[in-house]
Amino acid sequence: MNSSSAESARRRRFDRIVAVFHADMYRYAAWLCRDKAIAEDVVQEALLRAWKSLDALRDDAAAKQWLLTIVRRENARYFERRRLETVDIDNLTASQAALVAEAPNEELEALRESIYELDDDYREPLVLQVLMGYSTTEIGEMMGLKQGAVLTRLHRARLKLKKKVADDERS
Repeated sequence: MNSSSAESARRRRFDRIVAVFHADMYRYAAWLCRDKAIAEDVVQEALLRAWKSLDALRDDAAAKQWLLTIVRRENARYFERRRLETVDIDNLTASQAALVAEAPNEELEALRESIYELDDDYREPLVLQVLMGYSTTEIGEMMGLKQGAVLTRLHRARLKLKKKVADDERS
């Protein structure tokens, strides 16, 4: 196979993998960083890294886990590189202040906020299992944890969510 056809085959393989898992990558990034614009940046960086290291993916059946691991690492890199912009809330315009004061009024939004408030150690495995459908074994491989540690984190995440929801209902 000449280099042109090899490069073409590589591009087709990458396009095929990304077409299947791009939405999962974005959804996962959005849950990790809690910001749609940042999630787009993280996914773009993850795609570049995936393209550069495509030859390291030996089995296309493992592509989803491989891509989500890249997304998780790119998310960490993003926040290591960037200093987040801060805004003085005393200097907000009236319309900006209204947006800040706007409270979510739906149960789903309240649950989502409760999930966002979880520590990363608890939020990440919960999102991987519930939103992405990964098994505890797969989550352990992705996060570099033993299955028992994953189960413990999932259990604690659920307990924290139940307590938070119960406390919110009492308020």
